[in-house]
Amino acid sequence: MENYQNILVVIDPTTNEQKALNRAIDLASKINSSNEDHSKVKVSAFLCVFDFSYEMTTILSSDERDVMRQSVIKDKEFWLENFIKELDSDIEVDCQVVWHNRPFEAIIEQVIEQNYDLVIKSTHQHDKFKSVIFTPTDWHILRKCPCPVLLVKEHEWPSNGNILASVNVGSDEAEHHSLNIKISTEAKKLASLIEANVHLVNSFPGTPVNIAIEIPEFNSTEYNDSMLKHHEKAMITHANQFDISVVNTHVEEGLPETVIEQVASKLDAELVILGTIGRTGISAALIGNTAEHVIDQLNCDVLALKPDGYISPLAK
Repeated sequence: MENYQNILVVIDPTTNEQKALNRAIDLASKINSSNEDHSKVKVSAFLCVFDFSYEMTTILSSDERDVMRQSVIKDKEFWLENFIKELDSDIEVDCQVVWHNRPFEAIIEQVIEQNYDLVIKSTHQHDKFKSVIFTPTDWHILRKCPCPVLLVKEHEWPSNGNILASVNVGSDEAEHHSLNIKISTEAKKLASLIEANVHLVNSFPGTPVNIAIEIPEFNSTEYNDSMLKHHEKAMITHANQFDISVVNTHVEEGLPETVIEQVASKLDAELVILGTIGRTGISAALIGNTAEHVIDQLNCDVLALKPDGYISPLAK
């Protein structure tokens, strides 16, 4: 977490309650206190504005339209600067307001150009149907942002709370293994910073229905027991690497989004950390990532990490 020295906060123009900015300031304060070299975290409040009517005013020249756009930007800058002053925080926050019709592109372009270490954004409950057809900004950022993304909800971060790290210990794939290490390392760092307990969760699929039907002699109970033992053994090995108690490990049968939500709810977790592979295109619109399925169901913050070597499709 000490690597997060340059934080971009996405401002929500629809509300005066800026949960993401409050979380960023709180996090920056904790990081600053822990920095042995006394370096200070840089926090940037980023607001993307756009009004299509300004682009369609054909009776105005391009220069006149530009003046109108700049007027809107200046007005929003004034509002944002005053909002930050009223917070009366020790953390210095600079403001950036841009005119862009695709907020996620503007955000990711800033991340790439300014080398931000973390994006923090408040999130809302999305209608499940709309999240498939009309992909919201959150999903685009999760898939395409090259740095970690922290999506903030209403849940507080109490002292001695619980952080839930979602890992896939049953896989032999190198990408999953490296992502497991990255997720668990981040969980340990954050837990030390905010005085929380680390829990690990892993799900595994039950007996495939077609096998149980097509092969009558197939013993689904033995299969499930074998899968459970395999994942429990892998989980213990992984937990030992990070000095995490076996008591704080959770291995359950089911879909990842279901298991993660159930365990997070049981623990009243303040934060869930998981990996997202950054799927794009048609498969992303129709299927989505585990991270995307989980977020709407959780009542806590979500920190999504990309695999090492991930390159954003927006990188030039």
